[in-house]
Amino acid sequence: MSNLSYRQVHLDFHTSEFIPAVASQFDKQEFAKTLKDSYVNSITCFARCHHGWLYYPSERRPDLIHPQLQNKNLLLDQIEACHEQGIKMPIYTTVQWDGYIARTHPEWLCMDGEGNFMNTQEVPEPHFYYSICLNSGYRQYFKEHLADIIQVVGETKIDGFFFDILFEVDCHCDRCIKQMKSRGYDVKQKAERMKYASTMLHEFRREITTFIHQRIPEAGVFYNSSHIGPKIKASLNDYTHLEIESLPSGGWGYDHFPSTVRYARMLGKDTIGMTGKFHTYWGDFHSLKNQAALEFECFQMFASGAGISIGDQLQPNGQLSTGSYKLIGSVFEKVAKMEPYCKEAVNLSEIAVLTPEETGNPGITPSLIGTVRMLQELTYQFDIIDSKMNFDDYRLIILPDHIKYREELEEKLKQYQKNGGKIIASYRSLTKQKKEEISLLGVKWLGDSPYDREFVLPNEQIGKQLNKEEYVMYSTGSFIEATKADVLMETVKPYFNREGKTFCSHQHAPSSKEVGHPAVTKLENVIYFSHPIFHLYRQKAPMWCKQMLKDAIEILLDKKLITHNGPSSLLATIQRNPHKKIDAIHLLHYITEKKSVDLYTIEEPIPLYNITLNVWVDDKKVANITGISSGKEISFTQEGSYIQIHVDKLDGHELCVIEYRSEV
Repeated sequence: MSNLSYRQVHLDFHTSEFIPAVASQFDKQEFAKTLKDSYVNSITCFARCHHGWLYYPSERRPDLIHPQLQNKNLLLDQIEACHEQGIKMPIYTTVQWDGYIARTHPEWLCMDGEGNFMNTQEVPEPHFYYSICLNSGYRQYFKEHLADIIQVVGETKIDGFFFDILFEVDCHCDRCIKQMKSRGYDVKQKAERMKYASTMLHEFRREITTFIHQRIPEAGVFYNSSHIGPKIKASLNDYTHLEIESLPSGGWGYDHFPSTVRYARMLGKDTIGMTGKFHTYWGDFHSLKNQAALEFECFQMFASGAGISIGDQLQPNGQLSTGSYKLIGSVFEKVAKMEPYCKEAVNLSEIAVLTPEETGNPGITPSLIGTVRMLQELTYQFDIIDSKMNFDDYRLIILPDHIKYREELEEKLKQYQKNGGKIIASYRSLTKQKKEEISLLGVKWLGDSPYDREFVLPNEQIGKQLNKEEYVMYSTGSFIEATKADVLMETVKPYFNREGKTFCSHQHAPSSKEVGHPAVTKLENVIYFSHPIFHLYRQKAPMWCKQMLKDAIEILLDKKLITHNGPSSLLATIQRNPHKKIDAIHLLHYITEKKSVDLYTIEEPIPLYNITLNVWVDDKKVANITGISSGKEISFTQEGSYIQIHVDKLDGHELCVIEYRSEV
């Protein structure tokens, strides 16, 4: 994070040609002063919007300057004013959405298998969502557009580029079909077409980054696809940093960012999180997010090792909203106080979660969300990784529900386990075919359980704090036989499935009291759950699934980085700053609520009192602990490898900075 600004704004300016007097009230000095007073140190502004209009004095396409733009030098004035105040200003331009292109060059649009233009957002007209094919003459058009920006703005004044809207599109246009056939792709198979779409996007990014860095070697470059996952690795060298667009009140939800950043931060690039000041999402003019919601979203980015970007919308007249920057400034002022302790800090982790997205599960899967939720609620420190990353950095690796079998993965896990690493797997992870033994797990997988819903029976190993009676598992599990593994928990059969003539009451049949196949097994330092406990937690949040996971982890791990006496809604992360020789613990307590049909939000922080943290510090001796948010010294005691920290009051967020004694 050392080269990135922590306090960024992404200033949308998608402006219709039917709005008059655009930028007529823009004042460059007032613009920059508002940003400076709001603690903003970088802002992304527009060269071109989704409507297809330009906001700078284009030399190549003056006909595309917004027809109602009063200040033809808008972008140039924004850059000059911001640079005078020491504020960076990357330049935004759209890639695959452009209303002007859709109207004037329909031959450049993506087409589906029936010859229709592809509206990837499935929004009724009017809109600008028809996707542009990058195999068309548009590619040259786009490069000429970039050359125009660079020529007009000047190479020395460009901090970087934010390229928006780059998606894999199942395009059936003649150009794409011809390219696919020439490269040996089976055009009749969607999976093959999407492989080609991915390859074509990689090639486009390579071409554009080369084009830019030949002219401006130090320019920042980011391509926005609204998500960061394993597919990005093929083009990673073409990004200078990563930005995670994740507006919780939009289509992303509050689960997307924590499930994405924990993978993105492992890719070796500086990372920024992006939310919005909007109550809903982009284009929501004249709305403000609740301050508590914006605080949580921004502080969670910080606590996860990412910088912060807040999406805003410049009003058509060119003025910034006073209320928006009062809100943004109130959050960024707090962030500025924390920056010296968190810049260049690294999140500490004891557990790695293997991402299901690596092997054919695009996006954030329910199983991954369930894993993230349970581990956060249990206060475990963890990363999300893929199979190519280093396993030995972690004491435990979790394979949630749907990690596909691959021989090289199995061998890598066996070596990790042989070296003392611990593993938890569940449901279909590492399964091959029916009636085959999974040697790493010590069980034979026989297919799905014959019961739609069965039960588990807690004991003194798994489910220690649960009542010693049956608990329902709401999804079909795997039917297994323990070949070498010990059985830690049994399933219990229902009387019957709800099918044919058999049913009982409103849902599933009750327990028959007859023991079934194993529910949880253990072979050496590997534990396996036969049910999809992570997916189950995402779907219905049964507390007993989380308790079962907790007991399994405690069997495998003899110590934990952080524990606390607070509720499961208290989020805690720990970061290490090796340059300052400090550790920093972020504590966040904000409750998301479903107050409306459309979205979750947070209205106010819920204070907590008398919080006690136990933090593993190994053999280091603590000198003092300071609460940066409260500005107060925090009391602590130290015994052996643990310190006990006492926080009298937590009002939303606190950053506890631990300073250590110098070694003698």
